[in-house]
Amino acid sequence: MHYSSEPLVAGDFVASAIVSITRLIREGKLKPGDHLPAEAALSEQLQVSRTVIREALRSLAALRLVDLGAGKRPTIAQLDDASMAMMIEHGVVTDQIDILQIYDVRRTIEARTAMLAALRRTEAEAQLILSLARAMVDASGDPVAIMEHDISLHIAIARASRNPVFALIIGAFQGVTRQTWPIGWKSRTDDDERQAMNALHEELALAIVDGNPHAATVLMNRHFDQSIKALLTAGLI
Repeated sequence: MHYSSEPLVAGDFVASAIVSITRLIREGKLKPGDHLPAEAALSEQLQVSRTVIREALRSLAALRLVDLGAGKRPTIAQLDDASMAMMIEHGVVTDQIDILQIYDVRRTIEARTAMLAALRRTEAEAQLILSLARAMVDASGDPVAIMEHDISLHIAIARASRNPVFALIIGAFQGVTRQTWPIGWKSRTDDDERQAMNALHEELALAIVDGNPHAATVLMNRHFDQSIKALLTAGLI
């Protein structure tokens, strides 16, 4: 086997420590809230400096894989959508991903989450979904409130699908949605058109409450068709 004769640089040590720590998590079958060994113990176990361990833990914390607290041992983090959201927003800003591609992915995924939510939602989840849809209707004069209820509604539907991967993905689109939603809203210059959008969300929510997966899928697809049309009208895509 060939080994490079070049010495490891600081970044290589940190990258190696990240791999080793994630292996410890996996092999130790650690769960959210469980503690990792302290910095000193990790330094001794992995045979690298505490500075390297500290940088490795900071990198893992930035990825939301561990939680760090002052003077406390690092713990395994509960998954959230923050790191995925950062990646998506970076892709948009650097022109590696465009808005139409995001809406194409959302349309595909959310047709599925709507169907699954209709089949799997609890009564409490059904009532939350319906209350968010009706809050959109009630907030007709407040676009910011409508947007926030809209975003919460889509996340609630994803969570009701009982697949946490869907919930992470949909949650990761929040930042981009907050940038595109007002543009799509303004392109709907007719009040009737705006009210129809809110009414469509309520109809979708009722399909989920009624446990009708076919209707929920059709309505979610219709919603995204209309959203894409609004963004096209605005010249965003």
